[in-house]
Amino acid sequence: MTGKKPNNQELPLLSAIFTSILCICFGANAVAIKISLHGLGAFTTAGLRFSIAALAIFLWAKITGRAFIIKEGQAHQLFIISLLFTLQLGFLYFGINITNASRGTLLINLQPFFVLFLAHYFIPGDQITKRRMLGLLVGFSGMALVFLDRKGVTTDIKTGDLMILITAFIWACNTIYTKKIINSFDPFQIVLYPMIFSIPFFFLAGFLWDGTIIGHVDVNILGSLLYQSLVSASFGFIAWNSMLQKYGAVSLHSFLFIMPISGVLLGGLVLREPITSNILLSLVLIVSGILIVNLKSKKYISLLPTRGI
Repeated sequence: MTGKKPNNQELPLLSAIFTSILCICFGANAVAIKISLHGLGAFTTAGLRFSIAALAIFLWAKITGRAFIIKEGQAHQLFIISLLFTLQLGFLYFGINITNASRGTLLINLQPFFVLFLAHYFIPGDQITKRRMLGLLVGFSGMALVFLDRKGVTTDIKTGDLMILITAFIWACNTIYTKKIINSFDPFQIVLYPMIFSIPFFFLAGFLWDGTIIGHVDVNILGSLLYQSLVSASFGFIAWNSMLQKYGAVSLHSFLFIMPISGVLLGGLVLREPITSNILLSLVLIVSGILIVNLKSKKYISLLPTRGI
């Protein structure tokens, strides 16, 4: 499985529908996080989410006969990935706790643009073309509009936006590093082990900085936590990688534009967040940038997107 080149074949109709649903699920994750934060501390939520997700992925890997043992020299690589993953998710949960899910979804979807920029310098042969540069400019114009939006935007929301932007950049750094070493790992290893590494740090952060570790738990909060753990982090990883192996990155990444659309719309519908004209225009720009970058692309624009959301 490792080192195997993807087919990059066209998706049949049912697979295209499934991939679209998968991207909607990923886009909805920020909304699920916001719901869980109504009763749980931000870092506590992260610790619980990845405890459940790690257990689910461990059981799946055990049942399917995956190899857990890593090769000599891989421990330090996993440590780097784990450290980046922990910082990335720490900033995400801190940021989404104080900003809107719709704004967070838009900003986290700048990750492919950061990947594109970093790949130009750190991945041989993965240069920024004129078309990609146009996609970068369009995408970051959308980001600028998010920060320029003033309606109902408090200082806390601005701080949360900045945390999400930092998350997107760290996620991109993690993606670039992962891309360089992925062929020597079974993909599940570079998802499972960082999760396990991060869990005690999230619970420690929850103890130190969550004002209320566990306030109350109701059906909505429990459902949102299970959604983050089992649908997004566990099933999402397994499903996305299965599709990635069968159809390749080029075919799948043409669907990435669905994620910010679903996140923004669900933020408005489920959480009643304000969807201003600036937010809608920034959505159009970020989605357009993603399409420009990925359309007819022959490169990997991002890798294992389910790890970071």
